[in-house]
Amino acid sequence: MAGVTPLDLETLAEEVDAGRVDTVAVSFTDMQGRLQGKRIHAQYFMDDVVHHGTEGCNYLLAVDIDMNTVGGYAMSSWDTGYGDFVMSPDFSTLHRVPWEPGTVGVLCDLLTTDGQPVAPSPRQILRRQVDRLADTGMVALAGTELEFILFRDTYEDAWAAAYRDLTPANLYNVDYSMLGTARVEPLLRRIRNEMHLAGMTVESAKGECNLGQHEIAFKYRDALGTCDNHVIYKTGAKEIAAQESMSLTFMAKYNEREGNSCHIHLSFRGADGSLVMADDADPTGMSALGKSFVAGQLAHARELSLLFAPQINSYKRYVEGSFAPTSLRWGRDNRTLAFRLVGHGPSLRLENRIPGGDVNPYLAVAGIIAAGMDGIEQQRELEPEFIGNAYASDSLRVPTSLRDALDLWEGSAWIRSTFGEDVQAHYANMARVEIAAFGAAVTDWERYRNFERI
Repeated sequence: MAGVTPLDLETLAEEVDAGRVDTVAVSFTDMQGRLQGKRIHAQYFMDDVVHHGTEGCNYLLAVDIDMNTVGGYAMSSWDTGYGDFVMSPDFSTLHRVPWEPGTVGVLCDLLTTDGQPVAPSPRQILRRQVDRLADTGMVALAGTELEFILFRDTYEDAWAAAYRDLTPANLYNVDYSMLGTARVEPLLRRIRNEMHLAGMTVESAKGECNLGQHEIAFKYRDALGTCDNHVIYKTGAKEIAAQESMSLTFMAKYNEREGNSCHIHLSFRGADGSLVMADDADPTGMSALGKSFVAGQLAHARELSLLFAPQINSYKRYVEGSFAPTSLRWGRDNRTLAFRLVGHGPSLRLENRIPGGDVNPYLAVAGIIAAGMDGIEQQRELEPEFIGNAYASDSLRVPTSLRDALDLWEGSAWIRSTFGEDVQAHYANMARVEIAAFGAAVTDWERYRNFERI
């Protein structure tokens, strides 16, 4: 396993000719952070798709999580006839898919049929911010830490049970427990090793606090590559769990215990690798640029919360004393804060603890980069480090509902100028669709409270 042969078009052609690869999974990331696309016969991919891409209905960026067509999207509707967009492969993302025999995968950028980038595409939104950052002579390095809860029920059994009374893979808190994680090591080992074969640099697996909760960590890299790996891993982990007759969820708040986080670590460096954010001579360990970067995060966190917490369920994770942040403050190595500064010198980075496991990584990382650039461009002053328990403070809070996040996003002139009116309107509509769907649903909570006693 030590030597994983890098995959490029020349190598892929050789493996197709040799019969070792027969399928290419061609996909892109939708608004909800899911991979959508097609499995294409490998020879047809080499003969045709390599040169022209492949097409898909543009409603894939204009549906809810149930794939229902909904109104309010400018780019796709019954009035415009639900046309196509082009899935244009980014060959730098070619990767093996060890959990699917004879298969490799490739991620795509979305283009209109006349060749223009589709602005609301999550990968395009991140590309735009990465390109803006490059114009300033800097690059972003990022790492995502994604938690999940593992169950001994299959996905089909969980669905049939309405997701009630499932059996978690661990029956007690296994945070850092070697014994507890050994109980599910066969599955965790498969995920670690097969992600390595898919081209990722795997660091570790560890238990977490909720019953059956685990985290597998990967080494940081360039921001776009990190997000590409994130969505490949998230889909692959579910597929591997299903093959082992188990299931796992990345939802932000599965039950009343600890939720699934997705802490995002990010730093800027010079294009030459210089440590533009670090200054060990300063008491904070940060340069003036680094301080302005953090100040930008604090200035824009609330209006970016729609990108960090995109679902109704996301906001149920923000509970005091749960290791999920409620206060928008920064400090060094303090897990009660939204923004935790860690490392020194080359390892210095800011950890954004707001996103949950349901986050779309492209959107969240784009938001962090944009906020950092604004802080630097405006030379924002950084408030003093917070010391102590931020849960007990009177600090500015993380928004408590998707409705609040929508209002902040939609009312922000900075969001409009940074991401564009089309992107602002597109994701505002996504939030409105979710709010309306939840408002129309009758929940178990309502039945339990009202069936007999009202």
